[in-house]
Amino acid sequence: MTFFLRSCVLLSLIVCCPVLRQVDAQNWPRYRGPNGTGVSDVTGLPVEWSESDYEWVIDLPGVGHSSPAIWGDRLFLTSGDEDARRMLLCFNAVTGERLWTQTLHLDVDHLHKKNSYGSCSPAVDGERVYVAFADDSQYLFAAYDMEGNLLWTKDLGAFDTQHGQGQSPVVIPELDLVILTNDQVGPSFIAAYNRKTGDEVWRTPRKSRETAYSTPMLLTLEGQKPQLICTSGAVGIAGLDPETGRELWSSGELPMRSVSSPVYGNGVVVATCGSGGVGKYMVAVDPTGSGDVSKTNVVWERTITDKLPYVPTPLVLGPHLFLWTDQGIVVCADMKTGETISQKRVAGGNYTSSPVIIDGKLYNVSESGEVVVVEASPNLEILGRSQLGDPSHASPAVANRRLYLRGFHRLACLKAQ
Repeated sequence: MTFFLRSCVLLSLIVCCPVLRQVDAQNWPRYRGPNGTGVSDVTGLPVEWSESDYEWVIDLPGVGHSSPAIWGDRLFLTSGDEDARRMLLCFNAVTGERLWTQTLHLDVDHLHKKNSYGSCSPAVDGERVYVAFADDSQYLFAAYDMEGNLLWTKDLGAFDTQHGQGQSPVVIPELDLVILTNDQVGPSFIAAYNRKTGDEVWRTPRKSRETAYSTPMLLTLEGQKPQLICTSGAVGIAGLDPETGRELWSSGELPMRSVSSPVYGNGVVVATCGSGGVGKYMVAVDPTGSGDVSKTNVVWERTITDKLPYVPTPLVLGPHLFLWTDQGIVVCADMKTGETISQKRVAGGNYTSSPVIIDGKLYNVSESGEVVVVEASPNLEILGRSQLGDPSHASPAVANRRLYLRGFHRLACLKAQ
């Protein structure tokens, strides 16, 4: 790439991509929506409803925990069955009609009780949909067109995990890149591929420890080059140059496994880690440093004595950080200090799904399938409880003025009024 073209690409990133790209506003192109923020400004969705209020509910083949990725009237999900067949499913996002299915036959491998053969959330850019599946011997990354035709596939090699695969890709259209993490027990790396051809553009080796399930985000700060923010237990939080994969900075090893994804707000990147279904450590890092910033850029920490999520990813809204713990406690914390402002137990059940914020309200689904809506303010008022009618480990998605809720066996659509 010439210097002129590189400068133009980076300028477009700085102008168009502060944290949330406006072009994606009506789509939900990846796990947790535009740039992984999990925030939507859609209005008119109810806070409480009954089964009859759903616009449609459809049955899904197999079992899956991936979240929907949506572009226009196309919705994509993954699923898997007891014979270890992995499926990429495409639906009409307005009517719920299934349009096509692509099936991949891989080996049976060990899964955590909360995992499935369909836990990777696809990513979509309006022209192609990207998805990853793995067993012990191969980690396959593929791109399909919007009609389900295979465009390219890559085998990233053996995949040595304790709990199975679940990493989700991200697309950076401005650089024509699609990126997939490979933080595992064995040799680890992050790789970027040309989204059109599948050619590998860069590969950055990573320290190995246990498998990490975090999905990266793109961060662009005023006057700075864009960064790809990635998280794993072995590396901690790291900022990479999305054009070359070069590590710009890292916060140092996290004490436990990283499952939730990083979020940004008020000048810091926040990430959590934990074990045994409990969040045990959270760190906030100033992303403007270089090299090892563990002694210089750690702004605050929260420990096991506080209420922390392990699997659910936090949310940022203005000066507030919202934490929805695996045990059903919602915390509103101060983004500047990490200190608790308020907290409330919203349910006696457990949560694997990550919450989203829609029009200033937190929406999340319990493992039993109860959808709980909470005011996204220090009040943490519980606004409503509704039933999905199916167990769920999948995070909600929002597009087309609709809320999409995915359970183990069904997909439900709730339309805004």
